[in-house]
Amino acid sequence: MMAPMPERLSFPRQYARTQRFTLGLPRSFSVAADGSRVAFLRSPGGEDPNTCLWVLDVETATERLVADPRALLGGGEVHLSDEEMALRERARETAGGIVAYAGDRDLRVAAFGLAGRLFVADLVSGEVRDLPVTGPVFDPRPDPTGRRVAYVSGGALHVIEVGGEQDRVLAADGDPEVFWGMAEFVAAEEMERLRGYWWAPNGEAIAAARVDNRPVLLWYISDPSEPARPPHAVRYPAAGTNDADVSLFVLSLDGASVEVDWDRRALPYLVQVEWSRGRPLTLLVESRSHSAWQVLAADPAKGATGVLTEDASETWLEILPGVPSWTDEGRLVFVREEGDTRRVTVDGKPVTPPGLQVRRVVQAGSDLVLAASHSEPMDVHLWRVLASGEVSRLTDRPGVHEAAAGGDVLVVSSSTMESDGPTIAVRRGDREVCTIGSKAAEPVLRPEVTFLSAGDKGIRSALLFPGGKRPAEPLPVLLDPYGGPHFQRVVRARPAYLVSQWLADQGFAVLVADGRGTPGRGLAWEKSVRFDLATPALEDQVEALHAAAERHPELDLSRVAIRGWSFGGYLAALGVLRRPDVFHAAIVGAPVTDWRLYDTHYTERFLGHPDEHPEAYERSSLIPDAGKLERPVLLIHGLADDNVVVAHTLRFSRALLEAGRPHRVLPLTGVTHMTSQEAVAENLLLLQVAFLREALALDRR
Repeated sequence: MMAPMPERLSFPRQYARTQRFTLGLPRSFSVAADGSRVAFLRSPGGEDPNTCLWVLDVETATERLVADPRALLGGGEVHLSDEEMALRERARETAGGIVAYAGDRDLRVAAFGLAGRLFVADLVSGEVRDLPVTGPVFDPRPDPTGRRVAYVSGGALHVIEVGGEQDRVLAADGDPEVFWGMAEFVAAEEMERLRGYWWAPNGEAIAAARVDNRPVLLWYISDPSEPARPPHAVRYPAAGTNDADVSLFVLSLDGASVEVDWDRRALPYLVQVEWSRGRPLTLLVESRSHSAWQVLAADPAKGATGVLTEDASETWLEILPGVPSWTDEGRLVFVREEGDTRRVTVDGKPVTPPGLQVRRVVQAGSDLVLAASHSEPMDVHLWRVLASGEVSRLTDRPGVHEAAAGGDVLVVSSSTMESDGPTIAVRRGDREVCTIGSKAAEPVLRPEVTFLSAGDKGIRSALLFPGGKRPAEPLPVLLDPYGGPHFQRVVRARPAYLVSQWLADQGFAVLVADGRGTPGRGLAWEKSVRFDLATPALEDQVEALHAAAERHPELDLSRVAIRGWSFGGYLAALGVLRRPDVFHAAIVGAPVTDWRLYDTHYTERFLGHPDEHPEAYERSSLIPDAGKLERPVLLIHGLADDNVVVAHTLRFSRALLEAGRPHRVLPLTGVTHMTSQEAVAENLLLLQVAFLREALALDRR
């Protein structure tokens, strides 16, 4: 008897089951300070969410499985604390198993939490031990010497020996709204700071954030499908309201506590903390207006601080991941805005040239390693800056290249148009040692992308046709943007276009465009959205569409729709409200409809404080335009979303109803800002296509 043929999944089902093709990908790389070992996470297969901890020995290029959650838990059910669920939401984490870990300086010891328990792994021998703790564990981290592990439980900061002895509370408050060693909402959501404590280099003290959430608005996230379940209370700092009160203390293991002193009234945001061997405890603090910041050196014994460098802007200062940091020679690495470029500085002197748009500082050693774009924002390459000032590119192929570093070893992740997923190369100096294999699923389709530099602004755009072929007959057009600050859709990386290609295969010409506000094209481009998040973003989508149609007359401008999620959903709604002459239907997913309901750190950076710039909020809001709607619109929102809360869509829907404007609302029960549930993710794609066919009357032609 012949064996049954394996099921060939449809793309929507495969996309959902593989969690957007992230399962099986190696990720979360750490490199030992001497470059001897690389730790990383990877699940066993493309449909397996059980993420495991692995170690690569660089000298022998051999991998070892260190920790398998199924073996450690014996197949038991995993229950997550509220803190862990919140962190996963902020990090956009959808997998299971070991989703985060931390290692010591030499990467001999790693710690991770699993089902509320604390595990410590010896990365040399492979032994994994379950340490005895009394409460659910959050964000465990070994000290740099590998002797102890700190962790957070119930808002208190604990320290325990790696052998399991002397579990003790280092800092705690009696109020459940005050917690130690955790990142507040805006730090995790907007600053890329997912942690709240930092070990001293000698492992004898910890710099820990104390977060007082009591000043922050209390909001309630409920599940109407479960009326007996009480709503979940969250502290949400909406624009114009109070942020959490964040301070920093140095906690010695002998019980001494010293508060770090700086002008928290003028500079309330604790953006980053760096505490490395032979260097001072270093803080980056920022004003609420985002127009000023200081890098401070703190005295751990007295708490006094001194200014190492500072900067100010007439608009805002953008956080650059990886700084402040220190070179091996003890020189401060930071960033300064000059002309149209954000330039990396060493002891205040710019070391990157004008026009090199730096995205991240990967390593600050004897040389600097950076991720940056130059001349072409669709590519992000790795660059090396030598102590002599020479700047050279480390990656060749067009695409998006990222890296982790330790000693003379780089782990380079490269996404290009030539492969379905990133390739991971381990380099020692200029030599490639090996690659780390992926176990991700192979997509059932392959994007074929035409890149355009559209209009007078040269708006970077990507155009996709059914089956990758230009049609003989006119096609309806679907714009598929994000189009807002901090995120690019148009990059030379094949995985970025999987959904867009599937949508094209349903009978559309799909256009993706990155307008003003998106990164990689210089400060003037990024900051042109100051006090107006709506007008430039929408104008550039229209310009990109018309420019694409001039080159490709097969685009039928009488049948144009737009879809998006988050800022992309906001942009889709803007299209049908303000340019119904261009856009004939919209799918609006999890949109910000009233910027007064979005968080302080993101919103006030672009629009200012609502009390000082009410006109900016009025100009950028969808609510006043509700009465203008004359096109079909589908609103989609997760009821459990604690980032863009469902109130955005509900208030917009109410305004549409009061204006007598018909529309559809699709509420997603139990869904957050991520649509991670398999059935939801699959059927959302199918329902969107069905809506577009009906709204554009495609089935009647």
